[in-house]
Amino acid sequence: MRFASLGSGSQGNGLVVEVKNTRLLLDCGFTLKESIFRLSRLGLQPDMIDGIIVTHEHDDHIGGVERFARKFNIPVWLTYGTMRGIEKTFSSFSGINIISSHQRFSIGAIEVQPYPVPHDAHEPTQFTFSDGALKLGVLTDTGCSTPHIKTVLNDCHGLVLECNHDAQMLINSNYPQSLKQRIGGRLGHLENSVSAELLASLNCGLLQHLIAAHLSQKNNTPALAKAALGRAVGCESEWVGVANQAVGFDWRQLI
Repeated sequence: MRFASLGSGSQGNGLVVEVKNTRLLLDCGFTLKESIFRLSRLGLQPDMIDGIIVTHEHDDHIGGVERFARKFNIPVWLTYGTMRGIEKTFSSFSGINIISSHQRFSIGAIEVQPYPVPHDAHEPTQFTFSDGALKLGVLTDTGCSTPHIKTVLNDCHGLVLECNHDAQMLINSNYPQSLKQRIGGRLGHLENSVSAELLASLNCGLLQHLIAAHLSQKNNTPALAKAALGRAVGCESEWVGVANQAVGFDWRQLI
């Protein structure tokens, strides 16, 4: 089982998960041309993607899904609430699969576990992916943790965890007060110390890869995010990876 990122941040998101001959794309917030280019950097062609799973309807996550799915006839999985948010966009597309945010399902060799998160969208959902033995957890675009989130993310072998902003940098930014409140609120995005607190509450004994994701380019730095997560699991900050906006991150193997 391996995974890689096309890019992560407010300008576009996409994550590829591969088990044997099954490859899933989690979100696609890039243009068609850019998506194809970013996949090629990972040694992938569009026809190698077996499905697209969508977390929620915000443009940096779903903006490129419709064109990519139609162009290459790739099925899409999303919640009913997310579908309601973009229904007109997919009105004539037959490859939509509606999922429950609580019910596990499988696509090829990959078992997918959805779970709901607090975010300012219609039915925002995050996911874990498994080959039956190894588990990859993904958590971005949530303003706070919940007991259910902690339960789902226990015992991951790989974890991609949002570290969107540093609280002090956000306070001192030139963002309008309303935007600061949205980002820092319980339906916004995870702050470094909140992500670290969540991480410290998990059973991380099996963790092979830890990636800080969805970093704000104005209100955070990779060094701050890495340090916060490193302290939480008692490791050197350099062991923590970062999914950046420009290139995401290259393949990470789980064994």
